Amino acid sequence: MKETIITVRNLSKKFGDFIANDDLSFDVYKGEIFGFLGANGAGKTTAMRVLCGLSKPTSGDINIAGFDVYSQTELIKTNIGYMSQKFSLYEDLTIDENISFYGGIYKLSNKEIKEKKELLINKLQLNAVRKKLVRELPLGWRQKLAFSVAIFHEPKIVFLDEPTGGVDPITRRQFWDMIYEESDKGLTVFVTTHYMDEAEYCNRVSIMVDGKIAALDTPVNLMQTYNAKNMDEVFLKIVRFS
Repeated sequence: MKETIITVRNLSKKFGDFIANDDLSFDVYKGEIFGFLGANGAGKTTAMRVLCGLSKPTSGDINIAGFDVYSQTELIKTNIGYMSQKFSLYEDLTIDENISFYGGIYKLSNKEIKEKKELLINKLQLNAVRKKLVRELPLGWRQKLAFSVAIFHEPKIVFLDEPTGGVDPITRRQFWDMIYEESDKGLTVFVTTHYMDEAEYCNRVSIMVDGKIAALDTPVNLMQTYNAKNMDEVFLKIVRFS
């Protein structure tokens, strides 16, 4: 039986009269790559911020890695990783300094940081540039490093908010290879994206339209249900009839 690691029941998030998330309910399983898809403004990032403990829901029951989103937000933050497209690394720090800084935030010991940093630098083949400022790295390398830093403390779940925005197709594929590798080790990956081709890399996907979940299933089942050749067609049909 699959182990549930995220439970969301009737999540609503309002800003005044505006309903950003409207009665969302879903589960995410341990080790799953769960895609949270939708056009810009559909409510993806708002929901993710609630699940990460960064924003309080207006209503609903939400449990993340065994912790309640209302009363245990600090415990949630120590058991998850988070990567944003817009901000994940300090560009005026070196690669070395960024890794050490985040290791400290995640409360790893100096010994752990030193050992894990060497393993990470070698894995990413960044030894020759480890003293470079992050802003000097190509975007694709910055994103790979940001993902690695987000899971540096070996969290149970990593939340990725449109992590491949602006990245070329080859680098996007390499980035997803990294996601697969960590998922195979048991890491749960919750990823938002508006690239519909990336939906086919996920175990299951939820498609958001105007703050609501319009569909939730495996990519294969969704393509069969909507008689579509790919997830782009699925998305267009869902948006058209929602």
